[in-house]
Amino acid sequence: MAESIVIIEDDESIREMLRYYFHSVGYEVACFESGEDYFEQGSDRKPSLYILDIMLPGMDGLEILRLIRADARLEETPVLMLTARTAEMDKVKGLESGADDYVVKPFGIMELQARVKALLRRTGRPRSESILTCGDLEIDPSAREVRKNGQLVELTYKEFELLRLLCAHRGVVLTRDDILQAVWDYDFAGETRTVDMHVKTLRQKLGEGYIQTVRGVGYKMA
Repeated sequence: MAESIVIIEDDESIREMLRYYFHSVGYEVACFESGEDYFEQGSDRKPSLYILDIMLPGMDGLEILRLIRADARLEETPVLMLTARTAEMDKVKGLESGADDYVVKPFGIMELQARVKALLRRTGRPRSESILTCGDLEIDPSAREVRKNGQLVELTYKEFELLRLLCAHRGVVLTRDDILQAVWDYDFAGETRTVDMHVKTLRQKLGEGYIQTVRGVGYKMA
């Protein structure tokens, strides 16, 4: 069965371009021009991946994202955000709300496809069952849960994968490119900012002292 993508984008030219392209490379595609349209007509779907524009009339992309993440059927379905915004806080809000990745408009279709394929590969892979511990953190890949001093810490899919990678290589400095390749499965020049933003949101949720920055190199787990 073909993997399916739900696209919510109010710009008709972008929406139709994405519909045509992803259909041409073998995906099933359902497009909606607004969140209201999606929840009225297509919310019974369980797609392989969502592509959401942030700037939408009425219900914006962040609100749609929160509603998707509140649905138990969709809590691990990857979500890629499209945005014309360049402010860091807007991107952080998307990541904190449960987005797995974002692309800033204008974007290249081949880059977008690479990110989509990377997200689908990551979510389709079997996960290790072994529990990792890093100080007072306990990471359970089977349950996809992280606990700090026994208290559950809510993480997005990519935050979880990033933390698991760092803990599995505790004490080893990982470059941003290494992390990008391991967690996102792609390597585009200049895109290591994605790693920095996910580290920032992880630090906000875990507190300081866990992830160390090694200036000019990358990150390591303390």
